[in-house]
Amino acid sequence: MSGHLSAWIGFSVFVMAMLALDLGVFRRKSDEINLKEALGWSAAWIGLALAFNAGIWHWRGGEKALQFFTGYLVELSLSVDNLFVFLLVFGYFRVPARHRHKALFWGILGALVMRAVFIAAGIALITRFHWIIYVFGALLVASGIKMTLQGDKEIHPERNPVLKLFRRFMDVTSEYEGGRFFVKQGGRIFATPLLLVLLILESTDLIFAVDSVPAVLAITNDPFIVFTSNVFAILGLRSMFFALEGVMKRFRYLHYGLSAVLVFVGGKMLLAGFYKIPTWISLLLIVGTLSVSMIASRSGKRKAVGLEAN
Repeated sequence: MSGHLSAWIGFSVFVMAMLALDLGVFRRKSDEINLKEALGWSAAWIGLALAFNAGIWHWRGGEKALQFFTGYLVELSLSVDNLFVFLLVFGYFRVPARHRHKALFWGILGALVMRAVFIAAGIALITRFHWIIYVFGALLVASGIKMTLQGDKEIHPERNPVLKLFRRFMDVTSEYEGGRFFVKQGGRIFATPLLLVLLILESTDLIFAVDSVPAVLAITNDPFIVFTSNVFAILGLRSMFFALEGVMKRFRYLHYGLSAVLVFVGGKMLLAGFYKIPTWISLLLIVGTLSVSMIASRSGKRKAVGLEAN
């Protein structure tokens, strides 16, 4: 991987320190996260990402900084779609609010490992087989179209192959056992429903990674930029979930904006061999598309309320 070894080591130490601080200091008690705390953590992660972006600007120049910011924005936007699925999973399994933070924490920790593997594999494939970039591009365009056509999301955890396989080898308790993933009963080890939730979150993120990693690779092939933009978006995902949990349904047209972003970055990959779209144009189009979808969501809701009132 490119980049100075010290930068990779320093960033890895930073991520581990923040995770340890979160789990070992701030969240030693597994209680419910309120809106104020969630907003504070969300702002903190966004602030850290922007500060890191400023550091990239200083050390590696404006173009790399722009690539990081665009990649971070794409990943953060796609993560919002991920949050809808998380909310449905928690509702389906009736996860107590005080245990959701723990499930998200370990789910995101696993996501970091999977994203690192996906990024390394993706860059290796593009470097060795340049034509694979067109496969990634077509995949993103297809995903964007599918997102537009699928309508309201439905989840069927009982159909998840990972869950089916797991149930063959281990029994599961009928009730939650505090915040534990495993419990010993009658001399036997049982999994708890919280572990099932974690497995669903991990397998769901694996599916999302198939879209999100190629989306950033459409912006840059720099491993350090791709990885760090992914990591900052993922680390802020947990607090963003609790901050947006009560307002996500207000943005009814957001998934159309996200689908347009996927189609755009997929098209950018397909055109890579003929014309390279400047990063600043990509950034403007992505910001504009998401802004229009959110404004349309709010306008549509106000019109609906007005019709109901009449």
